[in-house]
Amino acid sequence: MDYFYRIIFLKYINKNFKGIIIEESLANIDILKGVNITENQAEEFANQLSKSLDQEHVWYADFKNEIFHYIIFRDKVFKVDRTKKSQYDEVAKYGISLGIPAQQLDYSSQVK
Repeated sequence: MDYFYRIIFLKYINKNFKGIIIEESLANIDILKGVNITENQAEEFANQLSKSLDQEHVWYADFKNEIFHYIIFRDKVFKVDRTKKSQYDEVAKYGISLGIPAQQLDYSSQVK
């Protein structure tokens, strides 16, 4: 199966958030129109994205900068401090509870 990956770039205090969102994971792709997120909007965008993820399948999306990593599931958003392994462990535990394979939730390379 071929997937179209849409890369989003979000601004946060002169540092870019970078992330990948699989278009097929969205129930409503309109959320990606004109994405231009400022420092104060990253969390709001994550919450909107969480509500836009397809309800029929278990998908997640993420975006990050050097400081924070937003990991977004349907109706659940984690704002992870990239220096805190324990916060990544919480994300992995949640994802596994949804049936996502553990190897897809290995964030060990993301910890700063």
